[in-house]
Amino acid sequence: MEMDILTQAQRFAADHKEEQRALLRELGRIPAPSYQEDKRAVFVRDWLRAQGAQDVEIDKAKNVVCRIGCEGKKDWVAFAAHTDIVFPDTEPLPMEEHDGKLYAPGIGDDTANLVNLLLCAKFLLQNQVEMEPGILIVCNACEEGLGNLAGTKQLFADYGGHIRAFYSFDGYMPHCTCTAVGSYRYRITCKTTGGHSYADWGRPNAIAILSALVGELYKIQPPTQAKTTYNVGRFEGGTTVNSIAQEASMLYEFRSTSQQCLEEMEGKFQAAVEACRGQGGELTVELLGVRPGDGPLDRAALEAFTGRTAEIIRSVCGCDAVISPQSTDSNVPLSKGILANTLGTVRGDLAHTRQEWVELDSLTTGLELALAIVLQKDL
Repeated sequence: MEMDILTQAQRFAADHKEEQRALLRELGRIPAPSYQEDKRAVFVRDWLRAQGAQDVEIDKAKNVVCRIGCEGKKDWVAFAAHTDIVFPDTEPLPMEEHDGKLYAPGIGDDTANLVNLLLCAKFLLQNQVEMEPGILIVCNACEEGLGNLAGTKQLFADYGGHIRAFYSFDGYMPHCTCTAVGSYRYRITCKTTGGHSYADWGRPNAIAILSALVGELYKIQPPTQAKTTYNVGRFEGGTTVNSIAQEASMLYEFRSTSQQCLEEMEGKFQAAVEACRGQGGELTVELLGVRPGDGPLDRAALEAFTGRTAEIIRSVCGCDAVISPQSTDSNVPLSKGILANTLGTVRGDLAHTRQEWVELDSLTTGLELALAIVLQKDL
């Protein structure tokens, strides 16, 4: 990568080290369950305005969208980091700091990456950097779990005609994702009359009917065009050992890197459900969420795009990028054939646990990486 860009990134990161850590400590205490990111959204919007942002708003999905140099330009590039975390807390989040690490729920996934995105926005705003494309800084909602990427879906519903490329800051250095692991998630419920296990023996049992469905689902041969998997992850129901179960439910998902394979699995899933109807129980199927897989991508263009990201990671981090399929906000643009990468800009561990931590000394390198991605010449 160009040395002048790397030098700019290093100088800015070094000059803003204390501000970066202070912002992380403040933002990291603000609770933000999926669909309840309001407090973080307001904080982020107001912080961006304080840095000089003129065109920033909270949209109906609770995304904070800041447009920089977009006026009159057809092509934009989006840089995103998600505001939500996996925990349901609505009170200030606990935080500890010792041995060079900052501990808090969601501190790495994705709060530290969000801080790096915000400081990239500050650099662009304060230095009035002229970029060829318009720049969207997006602090998006609903990346985690059953948030189902609702924030990024809204972003592309609003601006999809403009966005030519997408970068998400999420995860740990030196990881990079350019392949979307899509998923469909369902809750299937069975209800029956039920009764006494002896006096009413022979009546349909909701657990037995759903168990038969599990058997049908595990007979499915997934498509082989791309890695495709399925799983029954939760099964519950019934009352007592001497009661015929009146109700039972299960959670089921299938995953693939290919949207075509996901659609094929959808057909097989529905066929399995239909095969188990008419056994004396009422089956209800509830779609909990869809994360799309890869769509009609120009593979050569995506390879070159990811290669540039990998080169920047190597230049900044001093090691090769670890490239692997993941389920991230990049799923949405990749499903639409838009070039996208998700990359980590922090070092840490124990994501999705209350013991999650980030290495404070890695924040400077992470900001260098994020800013080098934003300022690259081939954007």
